[in-house]
Amino acid sequence: MRKMQISKAFTLIESGPVVLVTTNDGKKKNIMTISWNMVVDFTPMFAITTGPWNYSFAALRKTKECVIAIPTVDLLNKVVGVGTCSGADTDKFEKFGLTPVKGKHVQAPLIKECLANIECKVLDIVKKHNIVVLEGVAAYFDNSRKEKRTVHAVGDGTFVVDGRKLNRREMMLSKLPAGV
Repeated sequence: MRKMQISKAFTLIESGPVVLVTTNDGKKKNIMTISWNMVVDFTPMFAITTGPWNYSFAALRKTKECVIAIPTVDLLNKVVGVGTCSGADTDKFEKFGLTPVKGKHVQAPLIKECLANIECKVLDIVKKHNIVVLEGVAAYFDNSRKEKRTVHAVGDGTFVVDGRKLNRREMMLSKLPAGV
């Protein structure tokens, strides 16, 4: 093995799929691309990393709600485009041909073109680490979409596309203690 720069170590264990996070501050809806996200627990709670450098962060703090939209590989160029411009001077829905859909529990819009959308409420903002903890309050999945592969950022401008699913449910269930 060769030594690598410690500053690049995060590229070895980059987190969940790249997502689009929508907000609505009451005047303007916006989208930001987030590659650092994770499941916190099964209740469901999620976390994303963002802060004042993202235009949407002010709306997230003000309204305490958002939507996590999960795009697929066919939307990668739009996802990268959304992440490389600011909502301060760009209507990202219009610029990237994405369709906002009214949610049932939050003012932030769902994105029609995405495989799935999760309406969320902000539970906490951990300023020290720029972590926003979210509670999912409703989730939607579009079974009619042919493309279901998500994209993971490596962190250096490259991406990994999900491949085939491997099923080990029986193996895992056979190892659980009785009554679980």
